[in-house]
Amino acid sequence: MKRLLSLMLSLALVLSCAGTARAAEPLRDDAIQISAPSAVLMEKATGELLYEKNAHQRMLPASVTKVMTLLLLIEDIEAGKISLEDTVTASARAASFGGSNVYLEEGEQMSVHEMLKCIAVVSANDCAVAMAEFVSGTEQVFVDRMNRRAEELGLKDTHFTNCTGLFDDAEHYTSAYDVALMSRELIRHDLIKNYSTIWMDSIRGGSFELNNTNKLVYWYEGCTGLKTGFTNAAMYCLSATAERDGVEYIAVIMHAQSIDERNSDATALLNYGFANFSLCPLTDGSPLPALPVEMGASETVSLQLSGGDCALVPKTSAQPEYSLELPEKLSAPVQAGQVLGTLTVRLGGETVAQREICAAEDVPRVGFGGIFRMLAGSLFGLNY
Repeated sequence: MKRLLSLMLSLALVLSCAGTARAAEPLRDDAIQISAPSAVLMEKATGELLYEKNAHQRMLPASVTKVMTLLLLIEDIEAGKISLEDTVTASARAASFGGSNVYLEEGEQMSVHEMLKCIAVVSANDCAVAMAEFVSGTEQVFVDRMNRRAEELGLKDTHFTNCTGLFDDAEHYTSAYDVALMSRELIRHDLIKNYSTIWMDSIRGGSFELNNTNKLVYWYEGCTGLKTGFTNAAMYCLSATAERDGVEYIAVIMHAQSIDERNSDATALLNYGFANFSLCPLTDGSPLPALPVEMGASETVSLQLSGGDCALVPKTSAQPEYSLELPEKLSAPVQAGQVLGTLTVRLGGETVAQREICAAEDVPRVGFGGIFRMLAGSLFGLNY
C-alpha cells in the first residue's frame, strides 16, 4: 500500500514540480545591498521568509499603519457588516486631519468605495479616520480593534495608538516582520487589489485627482500594492507586493532615507525573489486517498495535508522525488487533525520539504450495537 501510494503521488506531481529544489535559510543583513536599516522579504502562499535585516526591531511605521486599517475595513466588508455602497459622513474631527488627505469637509459624504480608494491610493488620513468612526463609532474603539487583530495575527512587536500613522508616538510601533505578516493577511483578500493597484483616478465627479503614492504600481511588473508611509521621524517606509506566474512576494522597507532608496531596496528584494524561487505544488488538486478504519463508525477516514499544499524552493534544473508514507489501515478511534503519515520531497536523497498527513474528520469507535450488527452482517450476509 505504501509503495503504491508513493508511486501514485510521484506520477501526479513529478511534471508539475520539475525545476525546483529546497528553500534556503533566509538571507540576512548585507547578503543583498539594502540601504534601509530594517527590511524583510516574504512569500505570500507559504509565509516563507527569504530575507531579513533587523526584522523584529520596533520602529515608527508612519502610514504603513494603514495596512491594518485597511485589513479591518476589508474584513468588515466581506463579513457583510458594511458595504461598498454605504454612505460615510465626515465628522469635524475627521475633516481636521492634515498630512496626506483629500480635504474632506465636515458633513461631506462619500461612499465606502470612494473612501477606500482615497486611503489606498493617496493614504488619506481624513478618510481613514472617517472610516474608523463609521465602523466603530470612534477612532479609539477602532484602534482597540487594530490591536486585538494584531494579537490574533501573532504580531509580537506591534502596538497602535491611531489608525493613520500620522503622529510619531513612542507607543505606536511595529516591525518589518510584523508589517509583512499583516500585509500577507491583507492581500489574501482580492478586494484590496481593486484599490492598491490604481495608478491614477479621481473623486468628486472627476474634480479631484488621485495619484498613487506607491510609484512601483506604475513601473514595477506585477506590482499589486501595497502601502507607503512617511513622517520626519519614521522616514520613508513601504510594504510593496508583487505577483508573477502565481508567486507573490511582500517586500517591507522601514526608515529609508529617501523615496528613491525605499523603492530601490524594495525592487532589489522583489527581483531577488522572482529570480531565484518558485512555488512547488505538493498535490495535483485531487483528494488524498482515504484510509480504511477498523472498528470505526465509518469504514474510512479522509486525509488532508497540513502546512499548506505548496512549498517555496529555489529554481534549479534538478528534479525532485516524492513519497507518501501512510499505514495500510487504522484502528478506531481516529481524531480530526491526528497525524497519520508524511509527505516527503527529496532531491538527490536529501529531504527538501515535508508535510504531515492528518485525519480530516473524527471516526469514533463503533459501540456494542454496531459491533453486533457488523458480526450479524458478516455471519448472515445481512446489510444494515
